[in-house]
Amino acid sequence: MKRAPLAHSHEFALKETSPNIGAGAITRDKLSCTYDLVEQMQYLYVRVVKAMDLPAKDVTGSLDPYVEVRLGNYKGLTKHFEKKSNPEWNQVFAFSKDRIQASALEVIVKDKDVISDDFVGRVWFDLNEIPKRVPPDSPLAPQWYRLEDRKGVKAKGELMLAVWMGTQADEAFPDSWHSDAAMVGSEAVANIRSKVYLSPKLWYVRVNVIEAQDLIPSDKSRYPEVFVKVNLGSQFLRTRVSQSKTINPMWNEDLMLVAAEPFEEPLILTVEDRLGPNKDEILGRCVIPLQIVQRRLDHKPVNTRWFNLEKHVVVEGEKEIKFASKIHLRVCLDGGFHVLDESTHYSSDLRPTAKQLWKPSIGILEVGIISALGLMPMKTRDGRGTTDAYCVAKYGQKWIRTRTIVDSFTPKWNEQYTWEVFDPCTVITIGVFDNGRVQGGGDKASESKDSRIGKVRIRLSTLEADRVYTHSYPLLVLHTSGLKKTGEVQLAVRFTSSSFINILYMYSQPLLPKMHYIHPLSVVQLDSLRHQAMQIVSMRLNRAEPPLRKEVVEYMLDVDSHMWSMRRSKANFFRIMKVLGGLIAFGRWFDQICNWKNPITTVLIHVLFIILALYPELILPTIFLYLFLIGIWNFRWRPRHPPHMDTRLSHADAAHPDELDEEFDSFPTSRSPDIVRMRYDRLRSIAGRVQSVVGDLGTQGERFQSLLSWRDPRATTLFVTFCFIAAIVLYVTPFQVVSLLIGFYMLRHPRFRRRFPSVPLNFFRRLPARSDSML
Repeated sequence: MKRAPLAHSHEFALKETSPNIGAGAITRDKLSCTYDLVEQMQYLYVRVVKAMDLPAKDVTGSLDPYVEVRLGNYKGLTKHFEKKSNPEWNQVFAFSKDRIQASALEVIVKDKDVISDDFVGRVWFDLNEIPKRVPPDSPLAPQWYRLEDRKGVKAKGELMLAVWMGTQADEAFPDSWHSDAAMVGSEAVANIRSKVYLSPKLWYVRVNVIEAQDLIPSDKSRYPEVFVKVNLGSQFLRTRVSQSKTINPMWNEDLMLVAAEPFEEPLILTVEDRLGPNKDEILGRCVIPLQIVQRRLDHKPVNTRWFNLEKHVVVEGEKEIKFASKIHLRVCLDGGFHVLDESTHYSSDLRPTAKQLWKPSIGILEVGIISALGLMPMKTRDGRGTTDAYCVAKYGQKWIRTRTIVDSFTPKWNEQYTWEVFDPCTVITIGVFDNGRVQGGGDKASESKDSRIGKVRIRLSTLEADRVYTHSYPLLVLHTSGLKKTGEVQLAVRFTSSSFINILYMYSQPLLPKMHYIHPLSVVQLDSLRHQAMQIVSMRLNRAEPPLRKEVVEYMLDVDSHMWSMRRSKANFFRIMKVLGGLIAFGRWFDQICNWKNPITTVLIHVLFIILALYPELILPTIFLYLFLIGIWNFRWRPRHPPHMDTRLSHADAAHPDELDEEFDSFPTSRSPDIVRMRYDRLRSIAGRVQSVVGDLGTQGERFQSLLSWRDPRATTLFVTFCFIAAIVLYVTPFQVVSLLIGFYMLRHPRFRRRFPSVPLNFFRRLPARSDSML
């Protein structure tokens, strides 16, 4: 039983691997140096370009041709054309060499028919005679081949083909039909291909609402209570009600929104008068296209502008637009900020929006997504469990998605991707998902979501430059039933720096662009803007083709990281305690010194203390030398692998089922009133303890204030008198003597100590605090 936790922790541990990749190997048969972080995979490529002079087969003299590429049991089909004897397909088929069991490749041209498809002609290829191509060689030029009938006799018609042996480094690989996905329907092929996506360019839109003029309220007998509502897409903000309750109200209030290029939605401002609860009257409306808004790169304010407010008025049964009122605005697109669309704890990009403010890159990040092992069944198909796995990696604005390996618990992707690095203190996120849109479920397949299998985060600053890290990362997912390991993903990671000096220089620079410090945004603003930015990014990527599904983007961006979780709260509390553990350990060690637990150590500390007291100029050099020696000593035990998801740190392996159920509950809650009441009471008890700790901290602070506040006149008299005497004594007594006396007093032998609290502590605890005035 005692060995179970060790086995459990080993199961969730990071494992170093030795994949057969090209990096560091001197082998002639490896991939080119730009594709050396993955294992080489051989493919037979067939490019079907077009056909010419195909014979008619139907009674009507027409032909509906398509091509069937057959290799053993694998069969790939092109689309068919109706009534065309000179069709053009330009489709590529890729057959994995590992699964080839045939000795010949057969390319057949057929005529699509209602009952059975007619044979038109075919071309044969001996696999031993097929040429080999390795990039960066130019693509193989297609050639015309004369069709043969079933007996091998030359027939009418020609077919243009290119056939070669290549690897996954071939530029035809991403868009080709794969024999691995032979069971996937033609409509779903696009959903399983590898793709590169770019996040939309995000801007902060700053709207400074200054004033309005000549408003025309319907009820002129009352003072108008005017506010401005700002709308951009699905974002709605509003100013406070103007203090000047006239037809010329003033606000001078800043509102911030998020917009994405290309700008699709205009900025809409509505001036409204509050007539009563939930009853507002529109006094005017203004529409501003973002294309005409000025772009700001620094803190200098842009010029203000007056905009006409349009109002729809019914005159003699017809609507008319009147321009009588105006609004004074300062609107700009703030390019000096970085629009946060992911958690600040693991951001992958910290550059400002405006490209003019970007600094040169400091290096290159290369990631080889090799394979996965031991994946769990994520769904059922034909009565058995299956998984159609693909990977998504996100760093900066670039998202990549590998191809989907259909029906495999040990998929091999062997795809390599590259990113430019502008800051070493950033994080790349790699997630593994199950494709829910692979054909096999009809309409339900298009509606089903992609299931999360797990994800990995790697901080670039923890990587040594020019070293290849090959590890198998555990894929962990929290469910309401507890922590589950859903498999492992094998990665090869290399960070190459262009200049070591530039990287060191980055550590002296602000983490965020300068505008974040010149015009800082509040925590509430940043949270709201981050949520809006996430929604925009997920919506835009979901509209790509093939789409990067919303649930995938939200999981990669940690949309729900701000939600309450008892498990996370415990984990963060113990993180703080671990950080404070060093101070607590030092306090215990010093207490042992003062109590002479080890007399030799205490005598040595006395000697060191006397030296530092007599030569105070040695204090700072001694401290920094000590820190230097600790750092050199710890170098022997430095981490040799990248960080990974730590189940013990996260308190995921010991979380209570009810706590997990609460963590995965929707917002607002969907649980029964009894469960909500129980959780609310539990939260109240925890909050009560926090409240007590905060109150104790406030009490200690107020006691410090009361030393000189004369709230307790006798205590303040004692303290002021002590300060006056101490000032005189310290003035006439050398500093070394004072420090020696204080030090010897603190390090005195237990024989000269009492078990009662010291006089200063007794005095401090008797000071008054404002807790007496609390209700």
